[in-house]
Amino acid sequence: MRTATAARKTKETNITVRLKLDGNGHTSVKTGIPFLDHMLTLLGVHGSFDLAIKGAGDLDIDLHHTNEDVGLAVGQAFDRALGDRKGIARYGWAYVPMEEALARVVLDFSGRPKLVVRDERPSELRKQPSGSHGAYQWGDAEHFLESFARASKSTIHVAIIAGADFHHTCEAVFKALGRALDAATRRDPRVKGIPSSKGRL
Repeated sequence: MRTATAARKTKETNITVRLKLDGNGHTSVKTGIPFLDHMLTLLGVHGSFDLAIKGAGDLDIDLHHTNEDVGLAVGQAFDRALGDRKGIARYGWAYVPMEEALARVVLDFSGRPKLVVRDERPSELRKQPSGSHGAYQWGDAEHFLESFARASKSTIHVAIIAGADFHHTCEAVFKALGRALDAATRRDPRVKGIPSSKGRL
């Protein structure tokens, strides 16, 4: 049973996460940030992870601390659930469309935390995804992904290939992340031990 719990409690936030990698996409997410709840629900459903998240934070100030600490706690849960990472596929990638939006996520559970985000749309459209959903903006989504990459010790490349609507673009990214995580965390019977020629990650 590849399961894990993670918690992050500071003077600013109180976050708890329960994760089952080999799940069925059952999710319960309540961070206090409705749009982030929606994105994390999509991640769990499309990655087939059982994911329960409870969060409270200083949202009276802004959503920055809660958004970041949820990313750190979810990343830590993945890192713990994978343990020594023996026998996993290690790499995962996915393309996901959402109406006019298209996102690609490629990741490596390498032990080297890194987030790279690129806009691959034509030059006349090349800008950060337009708009926001309430208080949540693209910078918040990117900061969540950076926090997740750091805590999960993974390298993540996100490409925005198409998209004009903020909501659709974020949905494509988080769904693609869920599917890429599913592929990377799967056990591969051909992999014996640590999936690295060096013998360690």
